[in-house]
Amino acid sequence: MKIKPLYTPLLFGGLLAPWSNAIAEELPNVIVIMCDDLGYNDVGCYGQRLIETPNINRMAREGMRFTQAYAGSPVSAPSRASFMTGQHTGHTEVRGNKEYWRDVPMECYGVNEEFTRVGQHPYSANHIILPEIMRDNGYTTAMFGKWAGGYEGSHSTPDLRGIEEFYGYICQYQAHLYYPNFLNKYSKREGDTSVERVILEENIEHPQHGDGYTERTQYSAEMIHAKAMEWLRRQDGEHPFFGIFTYTLPHAELVQPEDGFVEYYRDKFKEDVDWVSPHWSRYNTSQDAHAQFAAMVSRLDHYVGEIMDELQRLGLAENTLVIFTSDNGPHDEGGADPNFFGYNAALRGIKRQTHEGGVRVPFIAWWPGRVEAGKVNDHILAFYDVMPTLCELAGVENYTERYDNKEVAIDHFDGISFAPTLLSKGGQEQHEFLYWEFEETDQVAVRMGDWKMVSKGGIPHLYNLANDLHEDNDLAAVHPDIVRRMIEIAHREHTASPHFKVTLPRME
Repeated sequence: MKIKPLYTPLLFGGLLAPWSNAIAEELPNVIVIMCDDLGYNDVGCYGQRLIETPNINRMAREGMRFTQAYAGSPVSAPSRASFMTGQHTGHTEVRGNKEYWRDVPMECYGVNEEFTRVGQHPYSANHIILPEIMRDNGYTTAMFGKWAGGYEGSHSTPDLRGIEEFYGYICQYQAHLYYPNFLNKYSKREGDTSVERVILEENIEHPQHGDGYTERTQYSAEMIHAKAMEWLRRQDGEHPFFGIFTYTLPHAELVQPEDGFVEYYRDKFKEDVDWVSPHWSRYNTSQDAHAQFAAMVSRLDHYVGEIMDELQRLGLAENTLVIFTSDNGPHDEGGADPNFFGYNAALRGIKRQTHEGGVRVPFIAWWPGRVEAGKVNDHILAFYDVMPTLCELAGVENYTERYDNKEVAIDHFDGISFAPTLLSKGGQEQHEFLYWEFEETDQVAVRMGDWKMVSKGGIPHLYNLANDLHEDNDLAAVHPDIVRRMIEIAHREHTASPHFKVTLPRME
């Protein structure tokens, strides 16, 4: 595909500025598959033995598997914000799961009530996000799955932030239910002017909690994947496309259609457990919780296989980079049991913790003919590296200067492109450090080389990942000089937020 010079007026930071893309060469298509709460070794190619993931394993055999890739945060919304903004959580606006559905009126949907406003804290209006960059440089953009980047009616919904087609959940809290009362959609192609709700008529005839819930038939994961595949099949190869497939699998609740996926694992796990939902829980009761979780991972794997096969069928595979990853470490909610699947034998900690188990994630890049097949790579990367990487691949030069909002006193871009690693070109720049902060558990973490500092409530702990990947031996008292250097990084990288607060370790 040949791209002619494109000049698109973009209202950004109060300035109407012409951005241009004058690249006269073939641009790669990009699909990012970001699943929800899938742990580092929840798939076969990362060591899982109880759950079968043949398509993700195939993706790794035919592509590049990264062993030291990190989510932006140990929980969903800020991790996705890091991916979207190219910022770590000391800089990005969204640093936690701040909710906007509380204390609002309710609306009736069939026999159910639902919040009149749903969603999380919005991305900053003063900082560009990745879909806006891709759209303004000639890409067709779409997102299917979970948004979590702003509540309904805010300044930051998909239609206002560079997404031309969306289908899924605006609100990640609502996404705890796989048979919801409604989903959200937006389609520029169909003439929509804003995001709207799509009522799931077959679902709302039955209660969304307790008895009767199993009578619901409209399963969101299947519906979202179907819309993603419809969009993919419409791509003509004449215009580059950027798709973000944010599947909610395998996040709780652990329920799904009674089909071959579940039955297979019920036969495999002869002695399973049920999880009974307490009255206060958003999640519904799950029967055979281990089989349900494993089946959800295999269902996700099936979706990945369909995407790769469809790209091959359309003749687009050799010009499409597909990235597969997860938003954070595994969860133990709604009946999920990471210990059963051997997770903590590999890494310490789970979702909501800045130990390796909460932030180290699977990350596979598949691009037939361009990315070296079967390569296992130990390059250290984080979600905020995706923005500069895709900008480099799309020919967006000097993106930090081009998209820096001069109306804001300080605008941060924290990523480093790993395109040289993807394309095996050499000359890869390395991070001096990686940084995380998370209000909910009051944790701050810094990785510097093999050293990892995890601060809890302001108390620093130090680990050497080279010989202590499980972070069992606290060496803070042995290496106070290293701890001090990492505390200095934390103080330098943290910018104060009125919405999200953490306790920084003290400078001695």
